[in-house]
Amino acid sequence: MRAIALLLLAAGCASQGPNTDWRVAGGDPGNTRFSPLDQINTTNVAQLRVAWVYHTGDLPPDQHGEIQATPIIVDGVLYTTTPALAVIALHAESGTLLWRFDPRTTHDARRTDISHVNRGVVYWADAGDERIFFTAGRRLYALDARSGRPIPTFGDSGSVNLAAGLSRAIGDAYLVATSPGAIYKDLLIQGMRVGEEEGSAPGDVRAYDVRTGAIRWTFHTIPHPGEFGYDTWPPGGWATAGGANSWAGLSVDTVRGIVYVPTGSATPDFYGGARTGANLFANSLVALDAATGKRLWHFQTVHHDLWDRDLPAAPNFVTVTRGGARVDAVAQIAKSGFVFLFDRQSGKPLFDIKERAVSASDLHGEHAWPTQPFPVKPAPFARQTISIADVTEQKERFRMLRNAFFAPPSRPGSIVLPGFDGGGEWGGAAVDPETATLFVNASDVPWIAAMREVARLPPSTGAPRDGATVYAAACAACHGANRRGRDRAPSLIGLVERLSKDEVRRTIDWGRGFMPSFASLPAVERRALVQYLGYEVAASDTGGWAPPPQRATSAPYEFAGYERWRDSSGLPAIKPPWGTLSAIDLNTGEYRWRIPLGEFAALTARGIPVTGTEQYGGPIVTRGGLVFIAATQDGKIRAFDKSAGRLLWEAMLPAPGYATPSTFAVHGRQFVVVAAGGGKLGSKSSDTYVAFTLP
Repeated sequence: MRAIALLLLAAGCASQGPNTDWRVAGGDPGNTRFSPLDQINTTNVAQLRVAWVYHTGDLPPDQHGEIQATPIIVDGVLYTTTPALAVIALHAESGTLLWRFDPRTTHDARRTDISHVNRGVVYWADAGDERIFFTAGRRLYALDARSGRPIPTFGDSGSVNLAAGLSRAIGDAYLVATSPGAIYKDLLIQGMRVGEEEGSAPGDVRAYDVRTGAIRWTFHTIPHPGEFGYDTWPPGGWATAGGANSWAGLSVDTVRGIVYVPTGSATPDFYGGARTGANLFANSLVALDAATGKRLWHFQTVHHDLWDRDLPAAPNFVTVTRGGARVDAVAQIAKSGFVFLFDRQSGKPLFDIKERAVSASDLHGEHAWPTQPFPVKPAPFARQTISIADVTEQKERFRMLRNAFFAPPSRPGSIVLPGFDGGGEWGGAAVDPETATLFVNASDVPWIAAMREVARLPPSTGAPRDGATVYAAACAACHGANRRGRDRAPSLIGLVERLSKDEVRRTIDWGRGFMPSFASLPAVERRALVQYLGYEVAASDTGGWAPPPQRATSAPYEFAGYERWRDSSGLPAIKPPWGTLSAIDLNTGEYRWRIPLGEFAALTARGIPVTGTEQYGGPIVTRGGLVFIAATQDGKIRAFDKSAGRLLWEAMLPAPGYATPSTFAVHGRQFVVVAAGGGKLGSKSSDTYVAFTLP
């Protein structure tokens, strides 16, 4: 009751003064990440100070966690999520907790893997009915925005199962939703994150009734017989293919009634011998009628993806000038460093896009698509190729690697630049509507895409391997010999505190996210591996260890593991910059400015110019003439002059802010808030949100 009273007090106070909210994770339904606030501006931003700090208090026992959420603010109340995927409501002016909802307390918690990240929540209101929607594991929850309690008339006592109503049954295949859905009238349009290996779930996009949780429409991103694009797959491909999912978020034109859906790659990610064809609607920006799910237009940015080139962020709305006329457009950034710009209504490209020949694959059975689309403008905002002169060490290895933009994965390895995480990433871009300028940050770090032949295990004739030996052979390449994780692979220290034994067993059998299935390991070795990871497995525990037969791979090759290409000091193996922030005029396609973003203090102290760092999280832009961004490995949040890229203010955070900020006003006072969760790139973790304001 105290929390409800506080919330009512907050709402009452908020009504007494001017507020400017941040009601959608992307700032508005068009994902501009723009705020009309100008109280904090170029003349006074240097005076910013900490207004409040909130600790969520729920880092796991091993102290490794992440916060990637962008808070939303509605009528003086801030809604967001924690490292443990609880939803919290805070008094936005003071950081005081109003209520907290933990999905682990619900009846289905034992059946739900809720150890993934979350990037925000959704607010909806009508006639006094206010709701917060968010996802944890396979469940989509509807909460009363005033109290934080599940709404009993939505789905099954306040939540629905995202696996229900898909194109086909998926068993224990990985399925969560990391990005918030999008509201159109009384619909919540929701994408999903699925696995990246053979046998993954399909990427259907669904629209849910916000009041009941019923599915109102479904769009098949892997077309069924009779649907447009069916012939871009092998016959019957929809019944077995996976992926082509929209995990990065959606944008909605509420006036035209169009939802813009960016999709990811088809599965498996790096070998497509069983999915010959262009594979629509993978790697596409798809415009759908928001009321019905009918396809209006689409553009595929990568044909037959072999590089995990998902479209990584919700697209941005912008109005540009063409031939003296104003054109409403949608801009889509890509991991590759490209920006694709389309007429929002017709889908016509507003800068020419050329199909250019690219390298063929040298893997047996692979049929790489012979051409890929290249926008003529803007120029890429990240490097796409390198020469031997760019390599700081390992020049001999460079000579052995395939090195061409869109060079398919290969047995010796192919350089992927920008790397698997971009280029552009889920932090997204921001747009200044006053100048049609797109602000986008990028990592400029090479990764290696290497393939190996699948080891076909003969019937066991010798003694089975113990858990340590199995781990060294199957897991250490990604998670590290010390189990502390690296690149995309998380730490396995303290795993027993985060996942149940059954969840770990299912992950080994079915794969999860970027991790492939290891169902081909003999049952006795999988049992030994689970024991090695810290779980008790009694001799009598013999149930559930037989590998799911449908997981046995038919592919002759498998991915060798995610590898950032680093030098002997642990830095990227190419010359800097390793991270940038760019401003692109979308009227002309020309760059206004580009600067390195982030620094390694030890290198700067040696007199090396600022290098930029790898980064996660994106920018926002304000009418006050500012671009705010955290995102960097050095743990700072910064403000730049949006017209020239000049640094005007910076502050250290408790941990790196691998998230996109938001800004809002309560009682006429402007704040900037960011999640400082860290946890990636070897950074320390924190459970902190930090808000800044003027004195």
